[in-house]
Amino acid sequence: MITRIVKMNFKASEIDNFLIIFNQSKNEIRNMPGCNHLELWNSQTEATVFYTYSIWDSENDLNNYRNSELFQSVWPATKALFAIKAEASSLNVLFNL
Repeated sequence: MITRIVKMNFKASEIDNFLIIFNQSKNEIRNMPGCNHLELWNSQTEATVFYTYSIWDSENDLNNYRNSELFQSVWPATKALFAIKAEASSLNVLFNL
């Protein structure tokens, strides 16, 4: 299992546009092979900072999503709304309490 967290900092004027993109694509992302979970988080202290939290069966499944037509249409549209470059981390769960 791989946990993927992506931190995105948007231009304030583009938040509504990002939420439209996310809402239109979230079910397709969740239905990608190997995707077990997807959440969107918003910082309590910085309104323009959002995180996606997703859980994938394997690195291969995550890469298949990243190489999919869905990602190729969603990511460039999302990336255009950033105030600064996104930060992404793939993590392994060490303890599940």
